[in-house]
Amino acid sequence: MKLTLGWLKEHLETSATLDEVVVALTRIGLEVEGVDDPAARLAPFTVARVLTAERHPQADKLQVLSVDTGKGAPVQVVCGAPNARAGLVGVFGAPGTYVPGSDITLKVAAIRGVESRGMMCSMRELQLSDEHDGIIELPADTPVGARFADVAGLADPVIDLSITPNRQDCMGVRGIARDLAAAGLGTLKSLNVPAIKASGPCPIDIAIEDEEGCPAFYGRVVRDVANGASPEWMQARLRAVGQRPISALVDITNYVMLDLGRPLHVYDVAKLSGGIVARRGRAGESFVALNGKSYAPTEDMTVIADASGPLGLGGIIGGEASGVSETTTDVLIECAWFTPERIARTGQALGLSTDARQRFERGVDPASLDDGLAIATRLIKELCGGQPSEPVRAGEPPLSTPIIDYDVHAVEVLGGLKVAPDRQRQILRELGFGVDGAWNVRVPTWRRDVDGIADLVEEIVRIEGIDKVPSTPLPRAAGVAHPTATPAQRMERRVRRAAAARGLNEAVTWSFISEAEAAAVGGGRWTLANPISEDLKVMRPSLLPGLLAAAARNLARGAQSVRLFEVGRRYLADGERPTLGLVLVGQRASRDWRAGKPQPFDLFDAKAEALALLAQAGAPADRLQAMPPISEVYHPGRAGTLRLGPKSVLAEFGELHPNMLRAFGIDAPVAVAEIHLDAIPAARAGGRMRDAYRPPLLQPVTRDFAFLVAADVTADALVRAVRGADKTAIVAARLFDRFEGAGVPQGQVSLAVEVTLQPAAKSFTDAEIAAVSDKVVAAAAKVGATLRG
Repeated sequence: MKLTLGWLKEHLETSATLDEVVVALTRIGLEVEGVDDPAARLAPFTVARVLTAERHPQADKLQVLSVDTGKGAPVQVVCGAPNARAGLVGVFGAPGTYVPGSDITLKVAAIRGVESRGMMCSMRELQLSDEHDGIIELPADTPVGARFADVAGLADPVIDLSITPNRQDCMGVRGIARDLAAAGLGTLKSLNVPAIKASGPCPIDIAIEDEEGCPAFYGRVVRDVANGASPEWMQARLRAVGQRPISALVDITNYVMLDLGRPLHVYDVAKLSGGIVARRGRAGESFVALNGKSYAPTEDMTVIADASGPLGLGGIIGGEASGVSETTTDVLIECAWFTPERIARTGQALGLSTDARQRFERGVDPASLDDGLAIATRLIKELCGGQPSEPVRAGEPPLSTPIIDYDVHAVEVLGGLKVAPDRQRQILRELGFGVDGAWNVRVPTWRRDVDGIADLVEEIVRIEGIDKVPSTPLPRAAGVAHPTATPAQRMERRVRRAAAARGLNEAVTWSFISEAEAAAVGGGRWTLANPISEDLKVMRPSLLPGLLAAAARNLARGAQSVRLFEVGRRYLADGERPTLGLVLVGQRASRDWRAGKPQPFDLFDAKAEALALLAQAGAPADRLQAMPPISEVYHPGRAGTLRLGPKSVLAEFGELHPNMLRAFGIDAPVAVAEIHLDAIPAARAGGRMRDAYRPPLLQPVTRDFAFLVAADVTADALVRAVRGADKTAIVAARLFDRFEGAGVPQGQVSLAVEVTLQPAAKSFTDAEIAAVSDKVVAAAAKVGATLRG
């Protein structure tokens, strides 16, 4: 929300300076995002008159101007504007002047061999609008040499405010002035609502069929208007706050909207087919809006229509066919109240954001219909002439407001600030609340965000001054503080530190993803009713979409090796699930002549990371079983799961399916893993003390076995069988080779397993080692493995 200091003082009687106003606004919760002082920005630019304009000797589209700047002899300027001519009065920038719209500093320069000592400026070069078809033309009687900012009325500073969604009353200059008056910065001026003398009944019927979407619709016709340009003071204010002046009728509606927070719309009566009605959209209907785009309203949207069809989306945007133009002579003013929730859903569904929508979806004052219609009518009469009809009022706005039984002690209890009862009553009344002797507080119609005592406390504290709330330390118990983190929180911290220590970079991605991204990982079950955007509509069922999108951005920016992890939540049909996801893509190691050609990450890298992190999380990593994957996002044959038993899945890992790579725009192999932190068995209630470290006294013995096994038998099954052959003597078993080819029968593979034997009281004899070896061979036979000859 932008406003100028001069505009603010139209509603606030104050002698406060700009700095005092800015400080007060931020203090009462209306954050100032920036202040633009055009007088300072445009100070170097002055009014100048073109004396002569001659064709440039070396360029057909350039002219050599002789310019009277009001300071000494005329100045020579080379100009390419098509409207440059002798007698024109415009804006001149001398050498050394910074031009904000072009981001250049002027200097004396030769243009095609002709010296130029300055510039005649356009609106865009001075950041006043986007117009750049020619240089600025001022009235012929504008004094030469005067400061342009002064003669153009641009000496009014612009304040840019960040209005939170709950402060719908501050979407107009008057609401902001009311807050400043309550804060002691001046007195709120009374609103001048004129009494309109009607020339007769309204010739256009107004009706409501969709009372849920449009409870109230007021309007009147003004005949015999002349729709020209709006006066310069109005254009200057609109331009200052970022609005483009169009015509007097349109500018009036925009001005009232910004001034009072009351959106309006005007229709050309000659373009209407009979009366107008607020109704729901119908199948097959469409219209072209004022932004030039076509929209097809659905049955859950409110439209304003006549006999020919929709004229616009109620409370959001009007239609091109019924818009006013320079030939308009009779105009219908629309002043309606639309249900905020309906406006929000409609704008979101169509991806359409307008100034009117921003105000209606927050909640426009329902008591402002008569005042807004009267003020707009007065402005039309003053600027365009015409004869207004009597108003037509269809429906009733929701004027009922809550009455809150207030407790004056609530400020100190909830806000921690002592405020005298009389001061509390004064603040509430200056903000527009009604307060009787029994402290029954009636909420004004423009504050739909207030519905309880806590809201009233907030109003009093912010006006009195949040900086006055004393800082009070929380009480601290004596002695050493007890830990407050839950076991689950401690586990997340451990795996986060472990992942970082292993060289992974932590990422924090959105918990919301698009429907397409959710579909790529099996579909989401939680869909937001009011998402930030269509690309953030579904609560993620997996951490992979966010990590893959981040990896793709890093690869696009030249990263050679991307190692990302994230600890977050997956949102499944049965609830939230804490998860650690990781993505490995690119080169496993940097190029080096000793290592040979760089290799990409594969499923074994993802498995190694998953096992290491599971161990840090407290999972029994040595007892986990590797089984086939359960998700279709993985490459067939290059993925798996780590489980405790057949049903308890602790992690899923592997290389991604090519379809997933295409979906996220990645053209390199990607290894990923997801660790289900909530599936890891919790420690016993009493905790588990680590056994004292006792290194073995005797040296271990290793034996290698090569087995022939069917190709569909997993190596994990063989290793587990070998490890369990003698649980006393065998302390470890690991696969160290896999081979198929010459010497290995068709349909089989050779798996080599290293077995570690650890003697306890005495060294193994040859016979004891042979006995254990026999047990290993026998155990391998149970999974179909035979010792390779």
